[in-house]
Amino acid sequence: MPALAALAAGSVLVLAGCATATPAGSSGGDASPLKVVASTNVYGSLAEAIGGKDVEVTSIIHSMSQDPHSYEASARDQLTISDADLILENGAGYDSFLDSLVEASGTKAPVLTAVEYSHAYEDADPHHADDHGHGHIEGFNEHVWYDPHTMEEYITAIAKELGTLDAAKADTFTKNADTLIEGISGLETSLDGLKAKYDGEKVFVTEPVPLYLTAAAGLENATPEAFSEAVEEGQDVPPATLLEATKILESGEVRTVVVNAQTGGAETSEIEKLAKTNDIPVLKVTEVMPEGLTYVTWMQKNIDELAGTLTR
Repeated sequence: MPALAALAAGSVLVLAGCATATPAGSSGGDASPLKVVASTNVYGSLAEAIGGKDVEVTSIIHSMSQDPHSYEASARDQLTISDADLILENGAGYDSFLDSLVEASGTKAPVLTAVEYSHAYEDADPHHADDHGHGHIEGFNEHVWYDPHTMEEYITAIAKELGTLDAAKADTFTKNADTLIEGISGLETSLDGLKAKYDGEKVFVTEPVPLYLTAAAGLENATPEAFSEAVEEGQDVPPATLLEATKILESGEVRTVVVNAQTGGAETSEIEKLAKTNDIPVLKVTEVMPEGLTYVTWMQKNIDELAGTLTR
């Protein structure tokens, strides 16, 4: 592809301009931290928690203003990937820009793909991409970082890979991973508590971002599939589907409306207005982790706010 060729050429220029620098983590001694590159700060935060001072983490997507679906990688990103010891991605088409970077760089660094640790992914067809060329797998929700169990499996894999790369620190990585998983177990306890109270209650979710979390809380997704698919793909919601969504929100059966705070559109705004009119609480979630939080504190905040909407 011409874009990849241009990116690779740009990387050569960046490399030439930085030739006099000595990157951290290069062969300058055993004390150099391992360089980990993550597609988003969600996975970067996991690496930081597991690796501590023994890793240097770069998250390519780290701001609420960045959209992994449409992100255009830079020559600087290419250089970062080329210098990585370990690469972390979501997969299933969510952060396909990273696959392009890896391919263009020719890096031999191991790549850990989060969706491959999801039980739901095992039942999906990874060769069946959607019609939009995004690499999205039909019938599979790729937002697996909202699934605490999948994250436990992924964290274990990250610790194991870091231990392979730096055997002298393997025990430390494992202990840190165990501590992180213990925190995630607390999330699962909170979700079990919600399920005990609200199992079967209905929520309307404009995009499938938090569905693993709401499902773990025992909540039923009442959103028309065509609605969430259109919003996620940035397309207009069909009028018949919008009418169906309106009837659902006016039925009195929906306890909470959940929207993606990082995206929006006329239809999403209309759903928020309908929720307000029908006295339905609105919960806003994000794809990128807000600044100043860890994975566990972020997810616990989401769970607590979800609980707050359900008690109204």
